[in-house]
Amino acid sequence: MKVFFATLATETNTFSPIPTGRAAFMSDRDWFRTGGSLHPPTLGNRALIEWRQRAVADGHEIAESICASAQPAGTTLRNIYEELRDMILTDLAAAMPVDVVLLNMHGAMVADGYDDAEGDTLARVREVVGPLATIGIELDLHCHLTELMRTNADAIITYKEYPHIDVAERAAELYSLCTRAQRGEVKPVMAYHDCRMISMWRTTVEPMKSFVARMAALEGHDGILSVSFGHGFPWGDVPEVGAKMVVIADGDAAKAQALASKLGEEIWKIREECFPRHDTIDGGIDAALAAAGGPIVLADVADNAGGGAPSDNTAILRRLVDRGVQGAVIGCFWDPISVQFCMEAGVGATFDLRIGGKCGVASGDPVDLKVTVMALRDHHSQGGLSGGRANMGASAWVRAGGIDIVLNSTRTQVFQPDAFTGMGCNLADKKIVVVKSTQHFHAGFAPIAREVRYVAAPGAIGPDFAAIPFTKRTIPYWPRVANPWATNAP
Repeated sequence: MKVFFATLATETNTFSPIPTGRAAFMSDRDWFRTGGSLHPPTLGNRALIEWRQRAVADGHEIAESICASAQPAGTTLRNIYEELRDMILTDLAAAMPVDVVLLNMHGAMVADGYDDAEGDTLARVREVVGPLATIGIELDLHCHLTELMRTNADAIITYKEYPHIDVAERAAELYSLCTRAQRGEVKPVMAYHDCRMISMWRTTVEPMKSFVARMAALEGHDGILSVSFGHGFPWGDVPEVGAKMVVIADGDAAKAQALASKLGEEIWKIREECFPRHDTIDGGIDAALAAAGGPIVLADVADNAGGGAPSDNTAILRRLVDRGVQGAVIGCFWDPISVQFCMEAGVGATFDLRIGGKCGVASGDPVDLKVTVMALRDHHSQGGLSGGRANMGASAWVRAGGIDIVLNSTRTQVFQPDAFTGMGCNLADKKIVVVKSTQHFHAGFAPIAREVRYVAAPGAIGPDFAAIPFTKRTIPYWPRVANPWATNAP
């Protein structure tokens, strides 16, 4: 059996002011023209590593194409998407005949002229390999599950966990399902259920924690091969945005549809319990200052680079400064200019520095502070998802009064405490730790936090789902309407 695999992934915030171009895909450590699976793990190549190891163990022939994974941002330029897609197609044509194609994509990639980049790629892959090859795709759970994807893939599997700690496990599941299908052991058929909801679901807490366990428990029984819940990516203005269940059954489309609909109805019933609650900025600070015994982690959810935000909004920093808060740390600010100034000044230097507020309206106004440079790193990184590392580029730790601030030059959200401690900044003695992240920080920070709270500050991915200015989705959804299933719903 010959197995072909590749990565082409980014999450597109169509409202973001940051274009996604060549440098976003090709200047980071997630870019490999071929052989990405032979390098240390990153988010981009983690699935490829799993697929190579399993294919080698099974004695299969391997053909590997690109590994291209860009930090979430705005719409991808048409020419760069087509160039990367066509690299995959060219490599695939050269590798023919191929029995199994495994793709690692995000599921919410939008390029100029392509609202559904994943569906477009799958359709073109199908044209190359024909109907007899098995095509599987692993997606981030923040995906747009489209009909074009469903009709051109034999198997779609999304991550189950948010934060995404199960990338390798889902890759292994996809490999097993697709190779079994190619051997004729199973006949996967897929069904969707549109939940008509746009929200966020945190799988670390109930009732979602138990729902994820229930999905997993259903697999491998009564002809059910796989169950995924695609949460959707709320900040993508595309026709099929929103949450969907996807169930893969063994040769029984009716069974797949019945379970997808049943699970979708269960998600609907717990929607209010799962709906993310947020503090105001001052409410979060008040709660943290009133607590005793260990740091309170405040998540700056709306300025998350992992959702396409610039990660330089200053609203929380401004309130910390104005209130004279002591014992706080905040990061990480994407501010290459400030990092450069710190590099030029050197460790120990004290000077006036303008921080953040540089990318646009969603960034807020810059904050001017007298800072002392505490530490510098030419090539800083932090622990990433599923055992990988996340590049932060040249970085600086500065102190302004009682507030520590970490600045980085490669835009990324905060994943792990070593984003701070790797600079030498201690967290154990802090009352407040502010992380620019929506949920992926949780696995690393929850064990060291007295409490985790979520703050709805201004930013490019604000959590008011009812107010997102969609122009392309025409089907009603909750929470914009109370009952999107009603025949008279607007």
